[in-house]
Formats: sequence, C-alpha cells, structure tokens
Amino acid sequence: MADKKMTDARKPTILVVNDDGITAPGIKVLLEEMQKIGDVTVVAPDSPQSGMGHAITIGKPLRIDEVHIYPGVKMYKCSGTPVDCVKLAVNKIFKGKAPDICVSGINHGLNNSINVLYSGTMSAAVEGAIEGIPSIGFSYDDFAYDANFGNCRPFVRAITEEVLKHGLQKGTLLNVNFPKVDQIKGVRVCRQGNAKWAEEFDERLDPYQRSYFWLTGVFVSTDHGEDTDVWALKNGYASMVPVQFDMTAHHAIPELNSWSFDISSKPGPIKTTEGKASEENSFDANPGLG
Repeated sequence: MADKKMTDARKPTILVVNDDGITAPGIKVLLEEMQKIGDVTVVAPDSPQSGMGHAITIGKPLRIDEVHIYPGVKMYKCSGTPVDCVKLAVNKIFKGKAPDICVSGINHGLNNSINVLYSGTMSAAVEGAIEGIPSIGFSYDDFAYDANFGNCRPFVRAITEEVLKHGLQKGTLLNVNFPKVDQIKGVRVCRQGNAKWAEEFDERLDPYQRSYFWLTGVFVSTDHGEDTDVWALKNGYASMVPVQFDMTAHHAIPELNSWSFDISSKPGPIKTTEGKASEENSFDANPGLG
C-alpha cells in the first residue's frame, strides 16, 4: 500500500536537494521541472559534495543561508553534506512538517549499481525516506558542467507526478538513472546490477618528494542479467530501482541462527578456510602468558 498520497487540491510542497552544489546545472533543471508541479524549496550544499555517502556533520557548526538565484524558488545554501541539507530542511525550514516529496539531483554522473552506496545524491534521498518522505534520486550519465539534460526533463516530471499520485511503500525510495543517448527509449523498473569499481591509486610525488594519491579505476559488471540497471542504461533506457534503507540480509538469518555461541567452555584455535589455525583468533587462558 502506498505510504503517502496527495488527497487534496493544494499544490504539493517539494524539497529539492543535491550533492553537486547549489549552483550546479543539474539542480537548476530539477527545480525548473518541479516548479511545474508544486511549491519548491531548495536546500543544497554550498560546494560540491560528491561521493559523501550518508555522511553527517558532527563536532562543528552548520550554517544555512537564504540565497536568491532563481526567481520564484526559496533557496538555501548549507555548509554541510547532502544529508545535513535534508535534516536541516525538515527540522528548521519546514519546521517538522515534512514536504510532500523530496527529489535529489539531477546528479552529474550515474549512481547505478554499487554507486548507490557512495552517492551523496542518493543518500540525501535516503534521508528523506528515513524521515517518511516519498523520495527520488535522479542521475544522468554526463559529468560535463554543460551537460544537456533535455532528454531527462519529461521523465523527471512524469516520475515525480506518479510518486505524488501513488506514493511509495514505507521504507523505500527510487533510484533513477538516465543514459546519455539521443533519445531515451523509456523507463525500465530494474534491480541493482552486480558491479563494482576495479580501483587503482595513481601515486605521485609533491615538491617535497612525499607521496600522494589520485583514486582511479574502471567500472566492471559481472552481471549479465537483462533486468538490471546496468543493462537498461547500456541499452538506452532510464533505469528505476526501488531502494530500501533497511540493509538487513534477511536470507542470512536462518544460517546464522544455526551457529553456536556457547562460551561456557574454552574455545580452541579457530581453523581458517585453508585448514590452518589462526593465531590471531586463538588465545591461552593462562593470564601469566603475554
């Protein structure tokens, strides 16, 4: 059953966030499309925060300032992370009365497959869902500052309107990614593809001959299913993956319940998968031995 539906004629309240920063072209496209639907409030980082995941700011103050960049939109820049933006929006700007929907993006670069874990864009949407707000993260396969989001616009609006109409199941949100193609074929509801980054660190020397590193790598998919976000994007479709923030591996619970956690007797050395005793995991009960 849908978690929340629009049941009256008033214009919906829409929270727009991102991780690329308040002046990023992607957020301008998103808020312009949202203005066609409802009353828009933007709360976004004052500088790029890509790859921040679900980080929050602790141990130092947060600042939030109203800015006037685009007409007809309440906009606030925040000194914190994308998740900080959502938390401050709900608690201080909306004063505890949640908006009807939270939309994040449009991110410059894909957040499909495992990228959902690293993404500040998606973490902002996840935080919205944690607050009980129907939430969507939008991303586009183009890192360029002058990326053309024209193909994304009608889908962004249509997907948002469908969520407002039907709501989302409690504890879920949507991860939507757009391919960089001449014409998007449509929207595919998918599962998250099994892929990861094969990472390397490019080591260089600074003027003092000290090492520093640049993270590099290639995205590698080992999943050949045609029901994944990786496949959909590769074949010209927008991918839509329902995401949940409950990370419990429910299928693993029965096996774990078969394990023994009896500590009444002294355990022996633990055998590794190679059949060798693990010295790190064994111990001697004699307190006189170091």
